[in-house]
Amino acid sequence: MASNDRPPPDPFRPPRAVAPRDGGGPPAMSKGKILVVDDDRLVLATVTHGLSKAGYEIIDADNGDDAILLARQHRPDLALLDIRMEGMSGFDVAAYLRESLQTPFMFLSAFADDDTVAQVKALGAVAYLVKPLDIAQIVPTVEAALVTVRARKAAAMPPVPAPVPHEHVRPDPFAPSSGFAPLHEPSASPTTAPNNTPDPLLDTVAIAVGVLMHRYSLSRREALQRLHRMAAADALLVKAEAERLLDAVELLARPGNA
Repeated sequence: MASNDRPPPDPFRPPRAVAPRDGGGPPAMSKGKILVVDDDRLVLATVTHGLSKAGYEIIDADNGDDAILLARQHRPDLALLDIRMEGMSGFDVAAYLRESLQTPFMFLSAFADDDTVAQVKALGAVAYLVKPLDIAQIVPTVEAALVTVRARKAAAMPPVPAPVPHEHVRPDPFAPSSGFAPLHEPSASPTTAPNNTPDPLLDTVAIAVGVLMHRYSLSRREALQRLHRMAAADALLVKAEAERLLDAVELLARPGNA
């Protein structure tokens, strides 16, 4: 089990991506991006090593908090989850992945009692493997799961909409330009606070800038530039990137995640 002395996860830290262990760099073409979560470091190292050698891009976490943050940032094709972990369980992580990210998942667990199996089925796991197991069992199960997941996505894919005429495309008011976009997004009918002033909690961009200023000791202009870069890297509008950052901060501030 993970130590009780582990510091709280940092929503701004770089993720841990596992490269192949044969001395080479990442494969020329990844077979898929896999999130592996287990608080047993030996199991985690074994699974990540085996899957990376099989050609997968791996992101790993040893607790549920990190797993959610990494899943939000990297949107893996599949998550492999241990069930019994300190803090957030694999079931907690699976429920979040299903409801918020629509990320498919499978479980690797030492438990196979009726209650566990029933909950695995209720959550909609694409596979369930019981420990102890070796990588020769995991790789083909992962491959089969990804085939199933991709087939479901292809079947559910909506038709491609007709292109919108250029003149009807609304420009992004937060897109980086030669100057700086205002911190307040315009609104036709802004929600107001009790004193009939605009509700400051709705200004997610300004709050996110403040978070970055505090976190990295930046000026307002530098923090806004950093937020623009984060949004560009994730192919998101600045407001959407700000909301994503604040969601992560709020998640870690909940009781029990400290």
